[in-house]
Amino acid sequence: MTASLSIKNVPDAVVERLRARAARNRRSLQGELLDLVERAADEVPTISAREVFDRIRKLNLPAGESSVGIIREMRDAR
Repeated sequence: MTASLSIKNVPDAVVERLRARAARNRRSLQGELLDLVERAADEVPTISAREVFDRIRKLNLPAGESSVGIIREMRDAR
């Protein structure tokens, strides 16, 4: 099964750049757009541990329990 996609209100300048790109790659505009969509769908975003940490820190979440306290509770419960 295939689907058709439509993008409305694309600025003329963008369309011209896409047409030029398609010509450079010896493809039709349709072929170029399909290639772009396929590659975008296959991309796996990569994010470093530092970026994850920074994003979480920016959320200003309340501090939770310390790991030391949790481990002590678990140990004492034995």
